[in-house]
Amino acid sequence: MKIKIIILSFFLSFCFVAKSQDRFAILEQKLIDLGKTNPGLNEKVDLSINGATIQEFIRAIGVNNNLNVNVDPTIDAKIVNNFSKVTAQDVFLFLCKSYNLDINFVGPIMSFVKYIPPVAPIKAIAAKKINVTYEQTAGLLSFDLQNDTLSSATKEITKQSGKNIIFSPDLAGKIVNGYVQSSPMNSALEKLAFANDMKVSVTPDNFYIFEKKVPVIDPKNQANSNFGLTNSNSKNSTGLTVKDGFISIDAQNIAISDLVNSASKELNKEYFLFNELKGNTSLKIVDATYDDFLRLLFNGTDFTFKKEGEIYLLGDRNLEGLRQSKLITLKNRTIDKVLEFIPADLKKGVDIKTFADMNGLIVSGSQPRINELEAFLRQIDLVVPLVHIEVIIADVRKSNTISTGISAGIGTKPAAATNGGLVPQIDLSLNATAINNLISGINGFGVVNLGSVTPNFYLTLKALEEQGALKIRSTPQIATLNGHEAKLKVGSTVYYLEVQNNLINNVGNTTVSQSQQYKSLDADLSITINPQVSGDEQITMSIGVTQSSFTERIKETAPPGKLNRDFQSLVRVKNGEMIMLGGLEENSTSNSGTGLPLISRVPVLKWIFGNRIRSKSENKLTIFIKPTIIYS
Repeated sequence: MKIKIIILSFFLSFCFVAKSQDRFAILEQKLIDLGKTNPGLNEKVDLSINGATIQEFIRAIGVNNNLNVNVDPTIDAKIVNNFSKVTAQDVFLFLCKSYNLDINFVGPIMSFVKYIPPVAPIKAIAAKKINVTYEQTAGLLSFDLQNDTLSSATKEITKQSGKNIIFSPDLAGKIVNGYVQSSPMNSALEKLAFANDMKVSVTPDNFYIFEKKVPVIDPKNQANSNFGLTNSNSKNSTGLTVKDGFISIDAQNIAISDLVNSASKELNKEYFLFNELKGNTSLKIVDATYDDFLRLLFNGTDFTFKKEGEIYLLGDRNLEGLRQSKLITLKNRTIDKVLEFIPADLKKGVDIKTFADMNGLIVSGSQPRINELEAFLRQIDLVVPLVHIEVIIADVRKSNTISTGISAGIGTKPAAATNGGLVPQIDLSLNATAINNLISGINGFGVVNLGSVTPNFYLTLKALEEQGALKIRSTPQIATLNGHEAKLKVGSTVYYLEVQNNLINNVGNTTVSQSQQYKSLDADLSITINPQVSGDEQITMSIGVTQSSFTERIKETAPPGKLNRDFQSLVRVKNGEMIMLGGLEENSTSNSGTGLPLISRVPVLKWIFGNRIRSKSENKLTIFIKPTIIYS
């Protein structure tokens, strides 16, 4: 151990010396740099000092060597030195080393001050993470506590779960340990209290209270402090113990009135009976308060209690004086359908009315019944997850059409003048004159002689290729509560003309009446999603997709055709993951033509002696869906 201390001291001393040498090396370099513009630093000094202060000595050098110096007034050390043939720079560096000084440089001005070592920054100690998680949907608590304080543990549990937890002052610094995985809130806190010698209870307003556990004293070993209760109808005896305001009792077939009288007497509680407490009961409790004792004693009976000031009112549940009214408000759910989910047993003996303005229930009945009903409502009053759904719709349509052909014939009248276009498509009509001029040009080559055509002969040439590509991408976003359906619908509407001809016969005279009416036709994309969130944040979605689109019209005034695509799907994904729904794909190919018999079947000649139309189209719809759970 001594060797370690010596080594550590040597190491610290070495670091201090090394750091000091670095400081003086930097200071010396700064004096050298300043001496390049202030020659006085490099001039010789011949001074002999005996008892003068450092301030006077430095000022004397400044005046003698024409240097700008300033000295901190708090430097009051006296020196006795004799300097001969040394530069002012060496003298200043010697003073800094001998008297622990530092020099601040502001341009050509040197300011001498006391050296203050820099303070090493204190690294902040990261707060210990409290390992607590809470699943909001299922109400399950998990924790891994290792030598954590009760204060920090309960604070983190409250933060994660939203449940209020308090503890008695004598437990403020208590260290707790425990490990629980995915357990209901009440059960998890009970196990935490048991593992750390505490007890936990729930107040009527849903607060959890941790208290120091009071040791139970065996009634058999404390005969002097207990008293026995006997009943002539039972051979068993029982003992009731009151310790530090808490009741412990083991009663077998004892009159209810005797138990109330004995406990009230021991705790000096005042009570008033509206009617006689008839009947016997068997009861075993440990470390219960007086209120808990009455609540457990009357549970399952026709009796109840009510506290007014310091007096307890006891009697039948249906008596007017023992009935209470209370407004129970909900925080996370709406009050609309809550009544449908309350079990019939909890409604017995309680009058319930909805109060929509306050999103609550007005209940009237005995206090135990109201407490039981309120506890159930708090259990179902959980945060309903909001599911945000991002939808990406990608619709790609491609088409290609080739139309070629030659038509010729003899008309009833001479063909009109030659007309038509060559670019971007060939659609050219030639009359007999133009054709004869073309033939005359060919006849001029050698022995070729094609003759001529009749005056009413005509020739039509057509060649056209069409290509199209359409990409539609939309990114709608919708949100819905867990278990509720969300719908998305986008589309378009076209109109067509409907003409009706009505025949009217009036005494042999028939007239025609015509009416016109524009009618609409819709084509749209509809998506329906119903999400269900599980406890592990898995989302099951029922998805329905319907898509309709228009096709070509037969006539300009005729209604367009309609193409429908529809599918249903049930998928399960993790929170925040994206899925792709495809399969809505349509491919069509058309190849038609007209021409001379037999010749129209020859591969090359059919494009010359006839009309050919070839078309191909591809439609593909792909949908991406990404659900995200939002806890508000």
